[in-house]
Amino acid sequence: MTRKVKIGNVTIGGGNRIAVQSMLSVPSTDIDGSVAQAVRLENAGCDIIRAAVPDMAAVSLIPAIKERVKAPVVADIHFDYRLALACVDVGVDKIRINPGNIGGEERVRAVAEACGRAGVPIRIGVNGGSLDRDMLEKYGSPTAEALAESAEREMALLEKYGFDDIVVSIKSSSVKTMVDACRIVSERCDHPLHLGVTEAGTERMGIIKNAAGIGALLMDGIGDTIRVSLTADPEKEVAAGKDILRALGLSSDGPQLVSCPTCGRTRIDLVKLAGDVEKALSGCKKPIKVAVMGCVVNGPGEAREADVGIAGGDGCGLLFKRGEIIRKVPEDGLLAALMEEIERM
Repeated sequence: MTRKVKIGNVTIGGGNRIAVQSMLSVPSTDIDGSVAQAVRLENAGCDIIRAAVPDMAAVSLIPAIKERVKAPVVADIHFDYRLALACVDVGVDKIRINPGNIGGEERVRAVAEACGRAGVPIRIGVNGGSLDRDMLEKYGSPTAEALAESAEREMALLEKYGFDDIVVSIKSSSVKTMVDACRIVSERCDHPLHLGVTEAGTERMGIIKNAAGIGALLMDGIGDTIRVSLTADPEKEVAAGKDILRALGLSSDGPQLVSCPTCGRTRIDLVKLAGDVEKALSGCKKPIKVAVMGCVVNGPGEAREADVGIAGGDGCGLLFKRGEIIRKVPEDGLLAALMEEIERM
């Protein structure tokens, strides 16, 4: 089990629930827009919010966001260690750095000491696309072992100065490389791991790659916080992250929808019906399993483990709970009947 790290009002590691993260995509120069996006992310269920801080002007993002949201705010820092120091001074909840790109050891030491005094954890970020030159020379490419060794070196550098409030992130655009690297590091250290496939692509393929990589590790018991990186609205990252956790049985925050893939027995527009149910459940917080099935074969029988569900017929359908049929319902009333039953649960 990994050690606990407290990030504002969220604690990760040590058996705590998996936290879902995302990152602001509004330009750092737009303070109002960034704050508004942070509020939307928190309302969508984002547990930890990261913001890029590319220059001193962007440091003002941190207190502006913290005034409006309760979720911890992480400053993403590259190249200039003074930005990290400034963010600590204004109350940031965590610093994300790549120690290899902010200069010599004295600069890393300055960040470690400032974060240590303020009780601010540091997330080490190692990325396959920005691996140190000596590691590339040693391994020939950003292999899993190269990423793991780079992360270990960065951890050792912080620990050298007495800082161990560390979260480790090892990412690659290759699912297999990311998974292999995280498995290596999880065997060698007890710091919490942040999981994600970087540069995963647009919404469709990005969700697939992240679900494969994040899911494989979480099923092994590896990982304490996740981000589903997408070239899309970050609110969709949060939704995808929460869906992955629900699919793995690691979160009971809201309903889980199951629906059959349809076949020649289907006599209703199941694709539309399932989509309508999914939309209707978007604001539901009940930890229930809801089934939308195409016929009586796949209804109360195959979906008997569902808390509640509907099964289509020819002009009518069935409403059932935990495998037991409640009543027949006209096809055009199936959605309403299902939602009414969920309201009563």
